[in-house]
Amino acid sequence: MLSFIICLAILVCGYFTYGKLVDSTFGPDDRETPAVAINDGVDYVVMPQWKLFLVQLLNIAGLGPIFGAMQGALWGPIVFLWITFGTVFAGAVHDYFAGMLSERNRGASISEVTGTYLGPTMKTVMRVFAVILLIMVGTVFAVGPAGLLVKLLSEKGVTGPLAQTTVWLAIILIYYFIATFISIDKIIGKIYPVFGICLIVMAVGVSIGLPMHGYKIPEIWNNFRSMHPAGTPVWSFMFITVACGAISGFHATQSPLMARCLKSERQGHFVFYGAMVAEGCIALVWAAAGCSLYEVTGGLNTGLQTVLADGQSAAIYDVCAKTMGSIGVILAMLGVIACPITSGDTAFRSARLTLSDWFQIDQESYANRLKLCIPVLGVGAVLGFGNTLGFIDYSVIWRYFSWTNQTLAMIVLWAGAMYLAKEKKNYWVCAVPATFMSAVSITYFVMAKECLGMIPALTLNTKVAYPAGLVVAVCFLALFLTKAKKYAK
Repeated sequence: MLSFIICLAILVCGYFTYGKLVDSTFGPDDRETPAVAINDGVDYVVMPQWKLFLVQLLNIAGLGPIFGAMQGALWGPIVFLWITFGTVFAGAVHDYFAGMLSERNRGASISEVTGTYLGPTMKTVMRVFAVILLIMVGTVFAVGPAGLLVKLLSEKGVTGPLAQTTVWLAIILIYYFIATFISIDKIIGKIYPVFGICLIVMAVGVSIGLPMHGYKIPEIWNNFRSMHPAGTPVWSFMFITVACGAISGFHATQSPLMARCLKSERQGHFVFYGAMVAEGCIALVWAAAGCSLYEVTGGLNTGLQTVLADGQSAAIYDVCAKTMGSIGVILAMLGVIACPITSGDTAFRSARLTLSDWFQIDQESYANRLKLCIPVLGVGAVLGFGNTLGFIDYSVIWRYFSWTNQTLAMIVLWAGAMYLAKEKKNYWVCAVPATFMSAVSITYFVMAKECLGMIPALTLNTKVAYPAGLVVAVCFLALFLTKAKKYAK
């Protein structure tokens, strides 16, 4: 348990030390923020700092730091290191610059921000990429909770319309439309803080319940090896799998929502960097639970693999029940249903804002918002009902999410580095994690079965993938340094 406590302490200390360094490098000042300057009462609304933090936490988290961390626990307690150092030096830096660069650019969507610093070609790519990604995320987070609600009700003997997935999907999509359409402080600003607190309470309950019920968290130094039952390589699969618990490109699409609600730039450290550190702490707790609660056979996490095979929701129920009893089951039910929904509605909202920035459609009027809400939610409905009725298989599409998610994070970090180079500031705070994530993303792309690894000769071929990732990362860094030297002159 000592290594878990050390990692938790590093996360907290990282916020006050490295987080302050990142904040001072960016240099927040007293300029008028978009929330104050524009304040349209819809997307640009001043909100209290505590509410900004909780909304940001739920925007970027949902069930990401739970699902990803438990999947990452298959590799054993070495995952603690990635969650800890990935959060402090990569994920929190990524979220901070995604939010603050948006704030410096009138609350622009991340596609517009990256285009500003990486050029018009990247802007076009990111626009298309972001809209597709957000609609896909929003749809999946509608279909999943709908199916889970039906399963829970059927176990209670409920029949009729409420036992049909299509009915719940329609209800969730109607809520999504309302949350996407109306002012951000009317629904999201009111209910998100409540669910954000629930997410934190779940993590605290699990962390207390583990030692109280006699479960021992294994030490990193006693298990400094891969414990994955399938023998899946640590590099780069563990770094891609954990995602939201360490660094996630999806966060870059969410941070601009709160960038439009800051009263002062000086709130950025707490809201953006702080929320990611909080998510890292939550992920660390759930990774510890995955490493502690289940049987280890021959040095491999076979017990956890069996539990996860029954579905991630079932795994969450199991952890909460074992560590918190009946209270844990209630929290788990709330978490596995509400948290995905809260990620889904902000995904659709971000898609609307990305399109509005793209086509320069003012969102203050109801008519203009309807012009974007109807097609965005319409596509989501077609995809959602198509999946529910068996016409569309998301299992194939969703395999690509993990890689595209981390690739997006890589791009945003390079945009942050370019901004700092232009401003003649310490660009290494972004360039180092950007280079690292470039190596992670390319390595995974070369050998993963859903990418180039579909070619038999490249499937899990580390002898090809590792050098390819390293070479591409070095090339990206060299290109960046060449550009940075021009700015320096």
